[in-house]
Amino acid sequence: MALIAALTFLIVVMLQLILAKAVQLLWYPHNTFIEAAQKVAERPILLIASQLLVYIPVAMLMIMLVEGKYRVPFWRTIGWNWPTAIWKFVGIGAALLLVLNTLEGLMPMPKDTPFEHLFDRPLDAYLLAFIAVTFAPLLEELFFRGFMYPVLARRVGVAWAIVLSSLPFALLHLPQYAYAWAAGFVILIVGIVCGVVRATTKSVGASFLVHVGYNGTQMVIALLLTRGFTHMPKASVWLH
Repeated sequence: MALIAALTFLIVVMLQLILAKAVQLLWYPHNTFIEAAQKVAERPILLIASQLLVYIPVAMLMIMLVEGKYRVPFWRTIGWNWPTAIWKFVGIGAALLLVLNTLEGLMPMPKDTPFEHLFDRPLDAYLLAFIAVTFAPLLEELFFRGFMYPVLARRVGVAWAIVLSSLPFALLHLPQYAYAWAAGFVILIVGIVCGVVRATTKSVGASFLVHVGYNGTQMVIALLLTRGFTHMPKASVWLH
C-alpha cells in the first residue's frame, strides 16, 4: 500500500505536468513551460479543469484500490467519521488562518502570485471561493489524510506520517504561490495541523472541516475587505 500511495501521488504530479504541457502547446506556444504552468494556476477555469482532470481519476483509483483489492467499504476504511462538534473544527481552521497570517508578516512572502490573479474578476473569485470550501478540501483530505496518512502511519509511525503526508500536500500548492519557500512553509503547517486532527480524532471528516474553516475564513475576509471581490489589492495580504 505504501508503494501504491507513492505511485498515486506521482500520477497526480504527472497529470498536472501533462496538462501544463498541453496548455503550452495549444494556447501559449511562445511561453516557456513554467510560464504555461503559471497560466494554468492564474486562470480559474483552467485551474478547476486541471483539478477535475487530476483529482477525479485519482479518487476513482483510490476507491477501486480499496474496494476492489481489499473488499472493504471505502469511506469506513479511510476513516471518514463525521464528528459531532462540527463548528469546533471549523473554528480551528479559522483560528489557524489568523495565526498563520500573523506569521506571514514576519516572513518574505511573495508580492505577486498566480493565486492572487485568480481573484482579478469577481465572477472568477466567487467560483474559486466555492471550490475552495467544497471540492478542493474534500479531495485533498481524502487523498492526503484519508489514503496516504494511514499507509505511512503503519510504516513509520504517526508523527512521521503526519509530516510526510503534509510535504507533498505543500508541494502540490507551490505553483500557485510562485514556488516561494515561505508560502510553502505556511501550507506545510496547514497540512500538519490537518494531519494532527486526523490522527487525534481518527476522522478525515474532522480534518476536512479544519481545511474548510481555513479556506472559508480566507475567502470571507477577502470578500469583506474587497466589497464583493471588486477591490482586490486591499485584500492581497489575506490571499496567501
